[in-house]
Amino acid sequence: MSRYFRAKIADNHSLNSKTFLITISPFKKAPAPKPGQFYMIEAGDSYDPLLKRPFSFFRKTSGGIQFLYTVKGKGTSLMKDYKRGKVISIIGPLGTGYPKPEKGVTPLLVAGGTGIASIFSLAENFSKRSCLMYGAKCKDELLIINELKCLCNKSVVCTDDGSAGEKCTVADLLNNFINSRLAHTDPYVLYACGPKPMLEVISRIAIKHGIKGYVSLEENMACGFGACLGCVVKTVNGYKRVCKEGPVFPIEEIIW
Repeated sequence: MSRYFRAKIADNHSLNSKTFLITISPFKKAPAPKPGQFYMIEAGDSYDPLLKRPFSFFRKTSGGIQFLYTVKGKGTSLMKDYKRGKVISIIGPLGTGYPKPEKGVTPLLVAGGTGIASIFSLAENFSKRSCLMYGAKCKDELLIINELKCLCNKSVVCTDDGSAGEKCTVADLLNNFINSRLAHTDPYVLYACGPKPMLEVISRIAIKHGIKGYVSLEENMACGFGACLGCVVKTVNGYKRVCKEGPVFPIEEIIW
């Protein structure tokens, strides 16, 4: 089944002043995505911008495939004006997704900012087995909180300014969570997505405590297939392409 397809915009609405939720409806049956995979989505109607933009798979509904995106540059500025019924071209799903946890292992989900886009489908798959830690700069940047609470066994949020949840970082939440359970024997596995500095800190925390984990990296992508080598990261096994060998990597492989 081809990963190239065309779709119409089923919905495109704002969640806050700069973050949008877009729903696309493919004209033909498209490959089913896995949590952690991404799509390359057409941005604009001309050759400027020329390249498609990468977006993490957020959720699949009866209405289509959904993505969260934040308006940052020219491509996303054009996307926010997409109207219902507009036809665009898309490539996906691409990349590697999150591995399934072993039986009896509790998933620890950690998201920073719009990294929740990649983590959300995991929470759906785990059917209230997971514990979620989610942080943002302020209350307005915390997204879909009520839905997340229904999906997870336990969820804790934090903000840098203390406007919602605890006033701390998700790294603080993770560290406190682990330390409060050091006397317990329950095994955990970490799944995380967010800004690179956040991923580095929480990876070090997890490794220190012997917790296995996976992170989804965000890098600038051009082709999405690994041909241009524009999104490589350094690992213990040499340089790896985020779009091809990733975006999900085991935490012990990344050289930060």
